[in-house]
Amino acid sequence: MTKEREGEWLMVGSALFESWFPILSISAMAYVGALHTYAYSLVVALVFFLLIMYRRERFGELRNAQAYPDLLWTTFWITALFVLVFIGMRYTTAGNMAVIIFLQLLFSYLYFNILGKEEMHRLHLWGALVMGTGAVVILLPEDMAFNRGDLLILVAAAIAPIANLYQKRARTYCSSETILAFRTVVGLPMVAMMACFFEPAVSMEMLKDALPYILLIGTVVYVGSKILWIEALHRTSVTKVSAMMGLMPVMTLIFAYFYLGEVPQTRQVLGVIPVVIGGYLLTRPIPDTQA
Repeated sequence: MTKEREGEWLMVGSALFESWFPILSISAMAYVGALHTYAYSLVVALVFFLLIMYRRERFGELRNAQAYPDLLWTTFWITALFVLVFIGMRYTTAGNMAVIIFLQLLFSYLYFNILGKEEMHRLHLWGALVMGTGAVVILLPEDMAFNRGDLLILVAAAIAPIANLYQKRARTYCSSETILAFRTVVGLPMVAMMACFFEPAVSMEMLKDALPYILLIGTVVYVGSKILWIEALHRTSVTKVSAMMGLMPVMTLIFAYFYLGEVPQTRQVLGVIPVVIGGYLLTRPIPDTQA
């Protein structure tokens, strides 16, 4: 199996885990606020990251001074991204947030393929565009009126490719679990302060009710999904990785139907078709002789 193909399969796994994030978050936020859900999930994830680092003897990677610029920039951009998303969610809908944050695909293409020098085969480019179109069809709400929340999330979508670029660079110096543990340790205090500032205090009873969902978010999404995400970035381009996240809304629709009983709308079902076609084109192997 080629390195490129490994990256594609890792992204499928990442999208599968990530697709549960909206479902688990909705369940957790019925008891605690969005930022508190994020903060507590990071605490859970951090415990697992530190255990993984200990078992795999990764702490020595932190002695590599060359890794710190990319690790610090990764932490800064990732923390800023999620702070903007969660604050933006106070003023907009989940549907608007989902479609706007997916515009990171277009920002990736703008940064790395138009302004930058990262090459992408024409077939893969068409796959990315078709998949992006399908994801927008699935997620686009009937009333797409921008407000301050939408604008904050749009800024977050513009930040996402930059964060992914620094994560890709950091991966050349240290492992995925080291990157994730570092950014969690450094970013968690800021997230916790934002949660205390923007949301009401959480009682022990509320936390107890939300805990099963928080544990799943912390382990499945913030540990499993993010490790697969960074490993995929290590093997393929930022644009392609971002495009393949178009699989996530399809999986979310399926799981939400069975778990929450949410029946998808006709336009959402129709949107699955270009996502599947785009995913097929995007993952087609390209011979070395082709441009």
